[in-house]
Amino acid sequence: MYLDLERIGAFIQTGRKEVGLTQAKLGERLGVSAQSVSNWERGETLPDVALLPDLAVLLHCSVDAILTGGEGTGGYRRHVLVAQVQEALNSLDRLGELLGRDHFIYTCILEALNTRMNTTVEQAFSNPHIFDVFTVEFLLACVDNGDYVDPRDVQAHLPPSKARDFLLKSMTEHGIR
Repeated sequence: MYLDLERIGAFIQTGRKEVGLTQAKLGERLGVSAQSVSNWERGETLPDVALLPDLAVLLHCSVDAILTGGEGTGGYRRHVLVAQVQEALNSLDRLGELLGRDHFIYTCILEALNTRMNTTVEQAFSNPHIFDVFTVEFLLACVDNGDYVDPRDVQAHLPPSKARDFLLKSMTEHGIR
């Protein structure tokens, strides 16, 4: 495998900027100097192999995507985090609060989700257990559509439940480790 240091550096820089981190902040989170991050981004050096999994999480991508400079995704469309799905659900609830639960845009979005998922999404807004179940449902849909969800992220951010266990089993069946 040929490693194009300049392409990898550009990918790291773009990803860092997309998540709103400075070189110093990214370095701090990884335990390296801002100068090290700068060297990666200029294509002079590569991150230590031990840092790649953490760097991938911070940049919301796969290690494969980093090493290929964004050319490869390990067969996955994107890396989805539990927190992103939870924020999306919270944002949907907030949209209902801002526009009104009877607003055309809000009702269209809910109708589409309810139809595609054969459920009533609004139940999740008032019950923490149902919220977690919907988070699992959304993550299952992500996995089914070719997204990568890290099992460690699921275990760290969702309470133990039959729904979480089902998600983890489904992820294993999809080859996600």
